[in-house]
Amino acid sequence: MKLKTSIASITLGAVVAALSICSNVEFPSAAPVPAPTMLINAAGATFPYPIYSKWFNEYHKLHPDIEFNYQSIGSGGGIRQVLAGTVDFGASDGPMTDEQLHQAKVKILHFPTVLGADVPTYNLPGVGQELNFTPEALAGIYLGNITKWNDPAIVSANQGVRLPDTDIVVVHRSDGSGTTYIWVDYLSKVSEEWKTKVGKNTSVNWPVGLGGKGNEGVSGLVKQTPGAIGYVELIYAIQNNMPYGKVRNSSGVFVKADLASVTAAAAAAAKSMPDDFRVSITNASGKDAYPVSSYTWLLVPTKIDDPAKKKAIVGFLHWMLNDGQGLVEALSYSKLPKAVVAKETQEISQVN
Repeated sequence: MKLKTSIASITLGAVVAALSICSNVEFPSAAPVPAPTMLINAAGATFPYPIYSKWFNEYHKLHPDIEFNYQSIGSGGGIRQVLAGTVDFGASDGPMTDEQLHQAKVKILHFPTVLGADVPTYNLPGVGQELNFTPEALAGIYLGNITKWNDPAIVSANQGVRLPDTDIVVVHRSDGSGTTYIWVDYLSKVSEEWKTKVGKNTSVNWPVGLGGKGNEGVSGLVKQTPGAIGYVELIYAIQNNMPYGKVRNSSGVFVKADLASVTAAAAAAAKSMPDDFRVSITNASGKDAYPVSSYTWLLVPTKIDDPAKKKAIVGFLHWMLNDGQGLVEALSYSKLPKAVVAKETQEISQVN
């Protein structure tokens, strides 16, 4: 019996000692569960993609629970997807038409975001000088009426430049595109032949040329094709180190696209901005205005069923119109005029 009692005492003592040790051990606490990330889906224009990508990334840093998934598929795709309701908002460089707006299940608002420019970029080996383009020359090239780089319509605007007897390879967008809309909107204003034969839209029946998908595709085709000319958004020409020419504006001045000349194009139109923000500023008046300039827009439904998404999108719009504008010039876009920002800020209240 004494042996059994001793064993029992030892066993009980060991248990007590073990419990005492355990009470002094710090076990790791459960890791905090991160807040779920809200994914906001959007799609559309390639023209503003560099600044949208920057904005969405910066906004996510400020609000880690909000993430944007933006598909750079062209303005035509952005309009189609916002009409179909497959994205939370769309983006376009060409405003939606009355017919498209009537197709929408809910009212769609246009929010201008930045100002940019289409530029004529070219690949002309042996020509180091910056070229000048008249409206007549650009329309003639894209109509297929001007087929050689030493055509008098080009030579006359470039005195002292030895232009070769080389075929012009015209490059345009193959997809529905706001960049195209800006380009053909301009050509429709400066060429009656273009206006009647081709017209303006995000996608047109091109008289001549090769098609590239997105600003990226057009840039790539021009870079790899001697004799080529194409139109791309300014930042794509800069990022790809591609030459681009000056364009003669409505005051008869050859102007190169930059922040100042794009801002000048918007200045005249800012005071007469329509209530729905659907405005064209191509071929704007003013000697300093670059003539192939444009706003680009977010297409936002007025009715957003998910309250959390509505709050997130509204918050982003306010940030974009204020802090976001401070980021645009580094990527060669121009800020919105203050009058337009004020008008848009009031319009955000329609999103509910």
